[in-house]
Amino acid sequence: MDSKRCEGHYGRSTLHSYGKEAERMTGRILLYLVILLAKVFEVTLATTRIVMITKGERGKGAIIGFFEIIIWVVLVSTVLKDITADPIKIFIYALGFSLGNFFGSIFEEKLGLGTTRMEVIAKEEQGKDLVDALRAGGYAVTVIDGEGMHHKRNVLVLHVPRKKTKEVVNMIKGYQEEVVITVNEVKPVYGGYGIIKK
Repeated sequence: MDSKRCEGHYGRSTLHSYGKEAERMTGRILLYLVILLAKVFEVTLATTRIVMITKGERGKGAIIGFFEIIIWVVLVSTVLKDITADPIKIFIYALGFSLGNFFGSIFEEKLGLGTTRMEVIAKEEQGKDLVDALRAGGYAVTVIDGEGMHHKRNVLVLHVPRKKTKEVVNMIKGYQEEVVITVNEVKPVYGGYGIIKK
């Protein structure tokens, strides 16, 4: 009888210890997930902040930086706590940093902050129709006469919002497939149709 009682007590204590171990493991996995997601979000904020500041949006960049540094401090203190007992947090943190750069660049591209300068070299015979279509679409176009090896050319210069660059490129290709298009990011200082004066 005593041996059966001992076996029952041992079994209950074993199950209890397994339960505690499962709880600890679940807690660690949740902690790793929080660290990963928080780091991805923090690096995405950092990428957005840097782009905003370079585009002249200093106020918005400063606000983003305020929340970014709060997340960073909390996150680093969480990772450094008992780091020797749980070094996996280092790898989770590094993975979050890498993914944050990847998703941050995608987010910034989708956000499409800033202005691009497009230079289009088109054949003269199709240049006027293209210019009229662009202007009808609300885009300001400056036309410069040029000359290629075999044909007269129109050089079109446009300043368009960065998020609409692909839309404009597709419109131009619809009028002339052999057109030459170059795109550069710029920071407008003053003037221009549709550009905010500062």
